Amino acid sequence: MQLYNNLSAKERAALIEAAGKDRLTLSFYKYAHIQDPEVFRNELFLVWNRLDVLGRIYVAHEGINAQLSVPAEYFGRFKEHLDSIPFLKNVRLNVAIEQDNYAFLKLKIKVRHKIVADGLNDETFDVTNIGIHVNADRFNELIEDPNTILVDMRNHYESEIGHFKNAITPDVDTFRDSLPIIEDDLKEHKEDKKLVMYCTGGIRCEKASAYFKHKGFKEVYQLEGGIINYARQIQEQGLENKFIGKNFVFDERMAESIGNEVIAQCHQCGTSCDTHVNCANEACHLLFIQCESCKSEMQGCCSDACKEVSSLSYDEQKMLRRGKTKSNKIFKKGRSETIKFKRNLS
Repeated sequence: MQLYNNLSAKERAALIEAAGKDRLTLSFYKYAHIQDPEVFRNELFLVWNRLDVLGRIYVAHEGINAQLSVPAEYFGRFKEHLDSIPFLKNVRLNVAIEQDNYAFLKLKIKVRHKIVADGLNDETFDVTNIGIHVNADRFNELIEDPNTILVDMRNHYESEIGHFKNAITPDVDTFRDSLPIIEDDLKEHKEDKKLVMYCTGGIRCEKASAYFKHKGFKEVYQLEGGIINYARQIQEQGLENKFIGKNFVFDERMAESIGNEVIAQCHQCGTSCDTHVNCANEACHLLFIQCESCKSEMQGCCSDACKEVSSLSYDEQKMLRRGKTKSNKIFKKGRSETIKFKRNLS
């Protein structure tokens, strides 16, 4: 019985190309009580693997957080399976605006302590007492209200390439870091301002809204379905788009365009650019913004040192990586000392 992915990304990409069929990229989440996450995880894998589902899915006692792609021809069967699970029946699916058959190249379903690393003790407050969900139209109204404080609940490297105009964009590496900072910065406005939040697909705001209500904020709102759902609603309903730039996404696409503006700059030369890449040196793998000119000159690397390593043979690079563990301290996501141009939000 196969319960884990057994193909490499390269092998899977070749199969997708050979199939020549369209895939749909989508995401969803649901907070629910899952008694045995491991059993639930295995059941999902058995069904989704047969449907050729690919993606990154986290399962925990508190629910599920899924980002995935499914062959368009199997979408109906996939939706039927979700609806057969009581707590996932009619769950909102955030379908990507920009599709890419290679958005995901493996099926990874992992059991985690939490579906989002928030660092919170859920037993200390009512996680179901969430903020008011608002659609794109109502969201546009709220953020024009002078009594509204708009907060981006994403990380610095996400908001760097795109965000809502006039939003507070915390300079943080993780969602966990943002919560106490936002509470402290806005503590004087707990009763006299509307706190409106947004994130990529809504899951971070779901927990954050309950946390901030627990901390005394009287009016808390969250953009339902996040930026992904907002983009689809403004497109389908002809609403004004108040998002500038790109929406960072956690798959091979890295981002999808929401507005036409380019608000970021290449981290190596400073030219206008909003394309994220990972350093070609696997031992570094730094996430940073790189223009085509620098990509060619630096061979996809973030520094001359990494360029030298990347030019070595696979076995030589593997030897250099031996004993080193990849982590946020290694990835750094744009905070490396090799980066010359830092974020410049407008």
